[in-house]
Amino acid sequence: MLKNLLLNLTVGTLSCISFFYATPAEAQIVIGAPNLGFGQACANADFNTFETDFIFSPENGITSENQFSVEMSNSDGDFTNPTVVYTSNPGVITTSPAIISFSIPETTSGENFKLRILSSHPSATSAPSEVFTAYYKLQDSPFTINNLVADASFCTNGSFLLTIDPIGDENNDSPLNYPSLTYNWFKEVGPTSSVLVGQENSLSITEEGTYFVETNYGNCTSDSFSNRVTVTQATSGESGNATIISSLGNPFCASDGPTTLSTIAGNSYAWFKDGTLINGASSQTYETAVTGEYSVVVSFGNCQATGTIDLQSGGFTSSINISEVNEMEAGETLTVEVITNAINPTFEWFYNDEIIPNASQNILNVTEFGAYRVLVTQTNECEITREHLFQVIELIDLFPEVDLIPNLISPNGDGINDTWVIPTQYVSGTNTEIIILSKRGESVFSTTDYQNNWPADLSELQDKGALYYYIIVPENQEIKKGSITIIK
Repeated sequence: MLKNLLLNLTVGTLSCISFFYATPAEAQIVIGAPNLGFGQACANADFNTFETDFIFSPENGITSENQFSVEMSNSDGDFTNPTVVYTSNPGVITTSPAIISFSIPETTSGENFKLRILSSHPSATSAPSEVFTAYYKLQDSPFTINNLVADASFCTNGSFLLTIDPIGDENNDSPLNYPSLTYNWFKEVGPTSSVLVGQENSLSITEEGTYFVETNYGNCTSDSFSNRVTVTQATSGESGNATIISSLGNPFCASDGPTTLSTIAGNSYAWFKDGTLINGASSQTYETAVTGEYSVVVSFGNCQATGTIDLQSGGFTSSINISEVNEMEAGETLTVEVITNAINPTFEWFYNDEIIPNASQNILNVTEFGAYRVLVTQTNECEITREHLFQVIELIDLFPEVDLIPNLISPNGDGINDTWVIPTQYVSGTNTEIIILSKRGESVFSTTDYQNNWPADLSELQDKGALYYYIIVPENQEIKKGSITIIK
C-alpha cells in the first residue's frame, strides 16, 4: 500500500513539472517613441505621404503574426479615440529600427497632433511622439470674395459685409463647398504686412482699409486665398454698398423650402426683384423661394447703400430625346437618352412599372413595346428627383401592299383585318375618291384622301353580316365597284 502511495505521488509531481515547463512565459518588447520624418504634415490631393521611424527591442521578441500600427491622436494630442493611419502586414517588419510611410485623413486640421506605435504579438505601445502641426488642404486654390469686385463702401454709422463667394466653377472652387474649413480674415497695414481681424465665414467692415481672407491651414503654405477688396466710407450724398446673403446659400436648394435674404443693418429698407419694388418688403430680411435678381436699398439718413444678388435655385433641368409616344417596328431598337445638368445624377429606368435591372446610365436601348419611365436624381447636398414618361408602340403600316380589293372585313379589335385595306394605288396621295354606301344606297363614308381606316367607329356599323357597297373613282382610270361584308 505504501508502495502504491509513493508511486502515485511521484506520477503527480512529474505531471505538474511537465505542465509548468510546457507553458513558456509571454514574450515582451519595448517600443521607442516614434521619430517624425517631417516638421509639419501639410497634405492635399496631390501629396499625402509622410514617414516616421522607431526602434523596438528585442527583435526576436515578436512573433511571425505580429503587426505594427501607427495611431494618430486628435488635434489636442489625446489618444482616447485615436485614428489608425497605418497597419503592417503580419510578419513584414522584423528588424529595428523600422521606417513606416503613412497618410493623414482628409479631416485632419490642427496644431497638436501626436503619433504612437503599437504591436500586436506581443501587445505593446510606445510613448507618444513630439507634437506636430497637420492639415489636409481640402481646398488649395485661389477663390473670390465680394463677387471679385475690388472696391466697396459703407455709410457713416453703417457697415459693409465681406463674404466668400459661394458659387464654384472651373475658375472659383469656393471653400464654402467644404463645411469643415475655417478662415482667417486680414487687414493690410503695410505693403507686405497685415493683421488678423476675424475668423468667421464673413467679415463686417466698419473701418476703411484693404481686406482679404485665407483658409486656415495653420503654418502650412497654401494657395487657398482670396482677392483683395478696398473698403472706404461714403461721404454725405454718396451711396454705399450693401451685401445680400442667402441663408440657404446661392444657389439654394428649392426642396428645402424658401431662403431668407438678409442685408446690413440700417434705418430703413426697400427690396426689389428684377428691378421692380416688392410691396411690403421693408425689413432687413426678405424670404423667397423664387429665383431672380434681388436688390435692396438701405437708408442711413444722409447716405444710402445698395446691393444685388442673382439668386439661383439648386435644382436642375433634364429632358429625354424622344416624344411621349413613339412608334417602332418589331425587331427595331429605340435609343432613349436623358440630357441633364444635374450634379452627380443617378438614373433608374422602369418598364411597365417594373425596375429594369442594371439600367443605371443616362442611355437605354429599348427593344420592347410598352410603358417606360426614368427617374433622374441629383445626388449632391440638394437631392432632387425628376421623372420622364414615354411609351413605345408598334408601328402599324397604314398602307401595306395588297393586290386585291377585299370584300370581307372583321372589325373586332384584334388587329387583324379590322379595317378595309385597299391597294396603294387608291389611297392617300392619289386623289382617288372613295365612296361607301349602305345596302339601302345611303352614303356612309366619302373621301379623296383615304387612310385605310374605314370603319373608324365600330358603333356605327350594322349587325353581323351587314352588307356595304364601295365605289372607287381613280383619276383617269376605270371606276371600281363592289361589296363589303362585315363579320364581327
